[in-house]
Amino acid sequence: MSITVYSAKKIITINPGKPTATHVAVRDGRILGVGTLGDLEPWGEYRLDETFADKIIMPGLIEGHAHTMEGTLWRYVYCGYFDRVDPDGKTWDGLKTIDAVIARLKEADEKLSDPDAPLPGWQLDPIYMNNERVSRHQLDQVSSTRPIGILHASGHIMNVNSRALELAGLLKTGINHPGIPLGEDGLPTGELKSPEVMTPVGPHVGFDRAMTDADERGLRDFAKLCVRTGVTTITDLASRLTDESVAMMLRVTGEDNFPACIVPLRFFMGQTPKELVENVSALKKQSTERLRLGRIKVVADGSIQGFSARLRWPGYHNGAPNGLWYVTPEQISEIFNLALEAGIQVHIHTNGDQATELVLDRLGPALQSQPNPDHRFTLQHCQLADSAQFRRMRNQGMCVNLFANHHFYWGDEHYRLTVGPERAERMNACRTALDNDVPMAIHSDAPVTPLGPLFTAWCAVNRITASGRVQGESEKINVDEALRAITIGAAYTLHMDDEVGSIEVGKRADFAILGDDPTQVGVDGLKDIEVWGTVQGGRIFSKADL
Repeated sequence: MSITVYSAKKIITINPGKPTATHVAVRDGRILGVGTLGDLEPWGEYRLDETFADKIIMPGLIEGHAHTMEGTLWRYVYCGYFDRVDPDGKTWDGLKTIDAVIARLKEADEKLSDPDAPLPGWQLDPIYMNNERVSRHQLDQVSSTRPIGILHASGHIMNVNSRALELAGLLKTGINHPGIPLGEDGLPTGELKSPEVMTPVGPHVGFDRAMTDADERGLRDFAKLCVRTGVTTITDLASRLTDESVAMMLRVTGEDNFPACIVPLRFFMGQTPKELVENVSALKKQSTERLRLGRIKVVADGSIQGFSARLRWPGYHNGAPNGLWYVTPEQISEIFNLALEAGIQVHIHTNGDQATELVLDRLGPALQSQPNPDHRFTLQHCQLADSAQFRRMRNQGMCVNLFANHHFYWGDEHYRLTVGPERAERMNACRTALDNDVPMAIHSDAPVTPLGPLFTAWCAVNRITASGRVQGESEKINVDEALRAITIGAAYTLHMDDEVGSIEVGKRADFAILGDDPTQVGVDGLKDIEVWGTVQGGRIFSKADL
């Protein structure tokens, strides 16, 4: 087969044996060699491609915690606080007040010709609006006859209007559930906390698939975001993976022009632990080059800014009651034992430190019963872990994927409101993780925050909040460490570091094509580096062609 040699201004390999190069040879979608042109000429006849001669080539960036649902959400009403770019490159203004959210919903309502069609929105973040809780009565101002639902930025809470509650059979008194707050009239306020209570209402408000899944168009739109941000491998970290959705994902990712490898994890919901592990073991056999199946996602608690995460003493800084458990200790133990026995990897969402403690307590006995020295079970978010917990992670062979973007998007609110100054300073403790030899990735959790690994790296290096404060100087990491976290570090947490994450012989020809050198722009410039596009499996995808 033919050999293509790509030249570049500089190639950053993330391979300590050959940290930089000027040329990379590709054959059959894999890396044949890296070095100077002279180093590669002995491989034989080649075609020299100078498309990237003035660009920087890095390994394709890897997002270890995201959700393909964002591609679908962009067809709904954007209600976020921050400005945001959609898959087609349009920037949507952020909404700063509840009144502005209601106004945008009214505009969308007026454009709907079907009077019964649902009106879905996404990315609501009341913590930036004096933590005002949106009620069904406020959404009734938009329409009292059309079902309306807005998913919070955290993905753990949804606000709906009276019509939506009515259609779901929830507009009644006598409900007793911690995830369904009640008003003075004894009826639900319209705020629904946790997937357990959001799911029954979802189909009535436009979230008519499994709530965390993309549809076919959404998956393609999500892939556009990948090209725009230099991402070639990305998780779908909480998918229901129904037979229909798996068939769709196999078909779409199998198209010649699909530009990324999707790694979806089966979300623990609606099955017993035994059924879950059996289902995921069967799915694993269907994996392809661009769709990697066979991993499990467990959600232990909720969101810190949504006050649904589980915190150890002294709890929330503002005195809010402790959050919600999404899974029982017994279920965690059973999943761990069965997954270890079957050789299935588990990723566990733990925002609060009490949730992290529970997982650590349950994994130890499971490993004694089912030893596995290379399980790489990964704690996702793990925002409040302290040094003692990181040492336990190391001793149990765990990985961690820290939510570095939280410093910017919610750092000020964590400092002021949710956990207080001391714990906010050490949230998402990248330095502590690395110092304790815990394999680490960092992430955006798109759509919770925008997809963009270089921005995530900037967050971990600078730890700057939205107001411009440095929060947690001692937990900063350097640029090289951050670049490893969004490449080989993330690949390791997915058991894919033998295939992607660095530019070296034998690995998949996945590259991020950049306009500037991230090792030379300084710590302030990381987030502003222009992404030209990607190469995935040897196929070129330009942002300009999307």
